[in-house]
Amino acid sequence: MKLSAYLSPSRHGIFYFRWPLPHSGREKRSTVKVSLRTRCPHRAADLARCLAAHGRIVRDSNALAGLRQTEIREKVQAYFKAQLDQYLDWLDQRGLSKNALTDAREEMLDHESLLELETTSPMWLPISRFKRVMDVSDEQWDASQPRITYQLRKGRRDMLRRVLEAAEGLERYSYDDAPAIAPAALEALPAAPSVTLEQAIADYMDEHAHRWDEKYTDQIQAFLNILIEYCGADRQLATITKQDAQEIKKVVRALPQNRHVKPELKSLSLCEVIQVAGHPKISITTVNNHISNFIRFFKWAKNNDYTPHALFEGMKMAKAKASETNRKPFSPAQTQLMYRELTENTSGLVRKDSHRWGALLGMFTGARLNEICQLLVSDIQQDQGIHFLNIDDEGDERKRVKTRASKRKVPIHPELIHLGFLDFVESRAQHDRLFFDFEYNRNGGYGRSLSRWFNENTFLPKLGIKSRELVFHSFRHTMVTRLSQAGEAEPLVKCIVGHERSGVTQEVYFREGYTLVQLKAAIDKFKIA
Repeated sequence: MKLSAYLSPSRHGIFYFRWPLPHSGREKRSTVKVSLRTRCPHRAADLARCLAAHGRIVRDSNALAGLRQTEIREKVQAYFKAQLDQYLDWLDQRGLSKNALTDAREEMLDHESLLELETTSPMWLPISRFKRVMDVSDEQWDASQPRITYQLRKGRRDMLRRVLEAAEGLERYSYDDAPAIAPAALEALPAAPSVTLEQAIADYMDEHAHRWDEKYTDQIQAFLNILIEYCGADRQLATITKQDAQEIKKVVRALPQNRHVKPELKSLSLCEVIQVAGHPKISITTVNNHISNFIRFFKWAKNNDYTPHALFEGMKMAKAKASETNRKPFSPAQTQLMYRELTENTSGLVRKDSHRWGALLGMFTGARLNEICQLLVSDIQQDQGIHFLNIDDEGDERKRVKTRASKRKVPIHPELIHLGFLDFVESRAQHDRLFFDFEYNRNGGYGRSLSRWFNENTFLPKLGIKSRELVFHSFRHTMVTRLSQAGEAEPLVKCIVGHERSGVTQEVYFREGYTLVQLKAAIDKFKIA
């Protein structure tokens, strides 16, 4: 008989029930494990079904509807308007110290950075007080993610901007009617103190790095190193001009991709590497990421009197209006070729079960690479006789989903069951993670190993399929294309692949979504050819 994914026998034959705990950032254990005190698989299966049903009731009882966008904005506006009034009153009575203003500027820039990264990090956000003052329950807060976090961050950022504008207004005097100073007198004035570019960047990183994680810190340092390479470490920061900024932008636009990785490029200087032909250039998005960080650095430098110039403002490149992705679906002939190799291993390309089942899950579910590679054994579940993948971010603190819509249930295609996927799941019952041999990488998550094998080193290249448009992600395009061609409604297809359903009807009146039965009927229509 097939055992529930929630069951696992001990080495003494006693069955245990394991249930994934909701992630709160505090628990050390990702699951709760309970002994069922029986060696009988039938008795254990009955108990597991009962416990799982109660677990779902408890879990789903907290899934209340989130706040509407207008409600979120009204609450954020009211909350920070009250705070702004308090700040302005304090400013009028006593003023704010230079340190307080510097902290406010730095926090505002951090908010801008975190918004660009589209992260739901709670850094600098008064979440507990906001929920208490504005009467937002924990359930409403969770159900309104990530929108409510973004709006709260925007509200805090704009409130700080208004405080800074008011504070700076009190620090200035107008001398429009004063007589001009003679040029000779100007020459006699002492020159403004300055520091080297290298020292200024070191001071900037020293102030900020403790707020960032290691990966983000390395990214910012790499961006700013471009300034040092171009201008020189000993260049006085105050002497860098708008003309220099324009030339630096040209250099950034000419940078090749993976400059520090490719053997033929990584030993070259900045001036040398932009002269090498035959390598694709970095994307417009990456160019703008460089410029965004240059802007923040020079704003900080000007605010701290390191330079009179706030450079790179208004220098970002306009993005093309075309689709952000050029990925294509696989053709029927290509999916047939991949299916045959994955199931029969005719060319000997498949040497690990994890590679085989990871690729087959991508083909028959349309799930994202990391959604598959981070699955727990307990994420393979059954309800109403239907086996499905429960894709969420619970049970492992490193699990991530792209958006709220990414949390979903994807029925397991009958072809996967026929090939023995459930047996593979049972064979991994002693482990928490289904693909426990995929190690976590901070750049690629759990999907790094599968991506390299599938996209770069072995599978697609040796099958002659590899191109810039055809990668593992193309399985998603293939699923959408085949189901749409089979006549399935667009909102239902979006539910399967984890895209937001748009429109008032879908977002407001159909929040509950499609049933497992409906989803299974749709995904069963997926055909390899």
